[in-house]
Amino acid sequence: MPSHDELRARLFLLRAAEPPAPAIHQYVAVHGPLDAVERIRHGTAPAAVFSEITRPEARIDDDLRALDSGAARLLTPEDDDWPLGRLTGLASHGAPLALWVRGSGSLTELTRLAVTVTGARSSSEYGNTIAGDISYELARTQVTVVSGGGLGVNEAAHRGALAAEGRTIVVLASGVDRTHPHQHAQLYQTVIEQGGLLVSEYPIGTPPTRIRFHARCRLLAALSTATVIVEAGQRSGALTVARAAGELGRRVYGVPGPIHSAPSKGVNELLRTGAATVASSVEHINYQEGLR
Repeated sequence: MPSHDELRARLFLLRAAEPPAPAIHQYVAVHGPLDAVERIRHGTAPAAVFSEITRPEARIDDDLRALDSGAARLLTPEDDDWPLGRLTGLASHGAPLALWVRGSGSLTELTRLAVTVTGARSSSEYGNTIAGDISYELARTQVTVVSGGGLGVNEAAHRGALAAEGRTIVVLASGVDRTHPHQHAQLYQTVIEQGGLLVSEYPIGTPPTRIRFHARCRLLAALSTATVIVEAGQRSGALTVARAAGELGRRVYGVPGPIHSAPSKGVNELLRTGAATVASSVEHINYQEGLR
């Protein structure tokens, strides 16, 4: 467990830097959060660290209020529930300095057997059906479904897991107190009530932005043993998740779609180039640790 001062130091770093911040992560890993923050405030940290500090006068009042009220929890690398095995490989990509969570579930336990199911926001009925079916079958076998909480394939993935009375993790590009899209407030509440989690590296009150959607792709890839891309256009953010998963040594699967379908062009290209393996059912997805 982190000390009170270590917690405050990590809260400051989450406010002061925009993820991913690999130089700050490495600096904290060497010096610890307290020493790192002290050196930052005294101007003695390396230039690479200061290049990642965007808000040097950051205040943590809102974050402390959220912790005090129990509205959210903050997990740090000093916590027993920090999913070390999942996040270790992210060092070169910029591992999170801490993670905000909503829900009572254990992040380490939930990610022990987990599969990321993601894809296009402007998905087809075919894509939504496949995403829901795959997630339902995964959840029936006690596998946690990880996705991004958005419209389209992500929503279908979460709802499929919940329909099987399973658990699912929503990785957000905003603070865990924000609902984006706004119509998913009840969906997020159901995720929490069924033992799942809302997870984010962004402080309380942080709005989603394009760069934050891009940054959270590496967490979607890292928190599971395998990633399934159901539908993805040629410029879809889901392809960034697939690329990050491949770089982390995770298994990447793609659901083939019609060759003339725009939402399937990106995933079909993953399959053509060998960057993903064909998956047309849960039986094709290997989510066991260490088995390739």
